[in-house]
Amino acid sequence: MTATNHVVTGRENPVDPREPLGALSEFYRAFNCRDLALMERNWVTSDDATMASPLGGIRRGWLDIREGYERLFRAAQVDLAFHEYTIQQFGKTFSAVGREQGSFQSDSVALELKFRTSRLFRFAGGRWRQLHHHGSIDNPELLLRYQAAIR
Repeated sequence: MTATNHVVTGRENPVDPREPLGALSEFYRAFNCRDLALMERNWVTSDDATMASPLGGIRRGWLDIREGYERLFRAAQVDLAFHEYTIQQFGKTFSAVGREQGSFQSDSVALELKFRTSRLFRFAGGRWRQLHHHGSIDNPELLLRYQAAIR
């Protein structure tokens, strides 16, 4: 397992979502473009899906996760890139663990974001689909400012 210097932004040339890097790129494209239809294709859309984010709590099931993304997209323009990550594949699952960096811009707040991030995907329906996401912010002041900006 080796961390890569490659950065995933979602702006890569179209990458095959049947490949781990393609599924990651698809997620960041959906996120950065605020494309909920593409996001839904990227996620497992059952009650198996889970997300724990800095906004608090654990979201269970695609509908709850989708509501979280909708809330974030209404509050601000957020642009993220995935850095310093490793991908480990275990049969029909893979994990991607690394760092996200980016920007948050609303009418009243601008933040430089830095997250620790892990994503778990499983192969289903002929492609990789995200099953779980966990993100956290190390800096307590940034965490408070980010949470306040969404509320």
